[in-house]
Amino acid sequence: MTSMDEFVRKQKAGARFVITARMLQLAPEDFDALARIWLDDGGPGFNIVGVPHRVVVDGEFVISRVTAIRTTAPL
Repeated sequence: MTSMDEFVRKQKAGARFVITARMLQLAPEDFDALARIWLDDGGPGFNIVGVPHRVVVDGEFVISRVTAIRTTAPL
């Protein structure tokens, strides 16, 4: 599997792409914490767009998938 930075670099500026917990080999709870940071501050070279997809884990909704848009910001 490629690293997150490599994956983002492969996207053209303005491209929309999906990032999932499974893709990063993270538990949904861990991905949720990371995705919340991206929602507030943006990710390395991308911003979150739209409404994140959530799943229920132990009775709580956690983010398991987000749609992102590639920015021109350096990684």
